Amino acid sequence: MFVIEPKDQQNKPVKIWLQDHSQIEEGCLKQAMNLSQLPFLKHWVCLMPDTHEGFGMPIGGVVALKDTIIPNAVGVDIGCGMAFVATNIHKSELRENTYKQLVGDIMRDIPTGFAHHKQKQCSPVLDEAAKHLGPSPKELVAEIDRGYYQLGTLGGGNHFIEIQEDEKGFLGIMIHSGSRNFGLKVASYFNQKAKDLNEEWNSPVPRSFDLAYLPTETPEGKAYIQWMNLALDFARENRQKMLEVVKGKLEKKLPHIAYHSEVNAHHNYAAQEAHFGELVWVHRKGAIRAAKGELGIIPGAMGSFSYIVEGLGNEETFQSCSHGAGRRMSRSKARQVYSAEKTILDLNHQGVVLGKTKKSDVADECRWAYKDIDFVISQELDLINPVKKLKTICVIKG
Repeated sequence: MFVIEPKDQQNKPVKIWLQDHSQIEEGCLKQAMNLSQLPFLKHWVCLMPDTHEGFGMPIGGVVALKDTIIPNAVGVDIGCGMAFVATNIHKSELRENTYKQLVGDIMRDIPTGFAHHKQKQCSPVLDEAAKHLGPSPKELVAEIDRGYYQLGTLGGGNHFIEIQEDEKGFLGIMIHSGSRNFGLKVASYFNQKAKDLNEEWNSPVPRSFDLAYLPTETPEGKAYIQWMNLALDFARENRQKMLEVVKGKLEKKLPHIAYHSEVNAHHNYAAQEAHFGELVWVHRKGAIRAAKGELGIIPGAMGSFSYIVEGLGNEETFQSCSHGAGRRMSRSKARQVYSAEKTILDLNHQGVVLGKTKKSDVADECRWAYKDIDFVISQELDLINPVKKLKTICVIKG
C-alpha cells in the first residue's frame, strides 16, 4: 500500500493498495483526487488493488462521508454482488458430459443478457415494498411491477454463474449479479435529482466531478436511501433465487448433496457504519465489507480462480477489501485485442464448459482483460485472509 499525501487542491490523503503509481491508470487516479476534495469526506480515500476508472468514482473505491450520500459512488447496478455455497460433492461424481447437460438445464430456467421471465416471479421483497413505500415517483413505482419479471435473471457484462472446484476437488456454486434494470432506474433517477439540486444549491463540488450528492437528512436523501435499500434487498433476493435454481438442478443428479459455507453479499452499496468514533456513510463501489471474521467472495476472471476470504477488520479501509480481479482494459479494447475464437479455445484448453447464447462478444470477459487475481490478493493480505481457492469448471455468461 502507498499513500498520496495532500497537496495543491487535494484535501485528504489517497491510500492505494498497490505497489506504486505505475499500477493505476490516470483516469482512476484523477477520480480519486476529485473524491479527496469533497468537503464532507472523512479521513481519506481508499483504492483497492482491483481499482480502475468508473463513472464519477473509481471501481474498487471506498469512502466515508459525513451526513451525505452520493448515488454515483454507489453505482448504477445497486447491490451488485456475489453468492456462493460449497457442497459435499467431489467433481469426480459427475462425468464431463453431465456438466454440459447441467449448463443447458440452468440456462433454460435462468434468463441471461437482456432477457426477463415471461411470468411474474414470487418476490417477498417487492411485495413488502409495495405496502410500505408511501408516496413515490411514478417512474420508480412502475419499476416495482417490472421487477417481478426481472427476479431470478442473470444479466450480461461480467455477471456469471459458475460451478467451481476447490483445492480438494469439491464443488461449489458461485453467482455474480445485481439489481438488474430495477437498480439502474433507481440510480439514474436519483443521480439526476442530485445533479439538479446541486446546481440549484450552487454546490461546492464541481459538476465535472460527476459526484452529485444528497444530504442524508433532506427528503431526497432519505428517499434515495429507502430506494437504494430496496434495490439491495432485491439484488440479494435475485442471487438467492438463481442459487436455488442451480441447487435444484444439482439435487436432481445428486440427491445426497449437502451445502455449507453459504455467503451472499453486495459490493455496490452505501451503509451507515461507525468508524473512528463517529457514524459515517461508507460507500463501497466495487468493494466488499471485510469486518473481522466475516466471510467474503473475491472472484477472478472467467476461466481463472476465485477466492473465499475472511475479513481482518482493518480500519484503514473502513473494514473493506477488493471485490474481484479488476479490469485491465475496457470491453471494447478486449474485443480489439482478443478474438472470440481465442477466448473459447482457451476455455476449452482448460476444460471449462461455457454456456453463452451469443458468443461473438465472449472476448469482453476473457481472463486477459482482467488483472491477475493472485496478484490482487497478494496486495491486500493486511485486509483479508484467503480461506478457499476455487477454479472454474462451468461458466454461464449473459
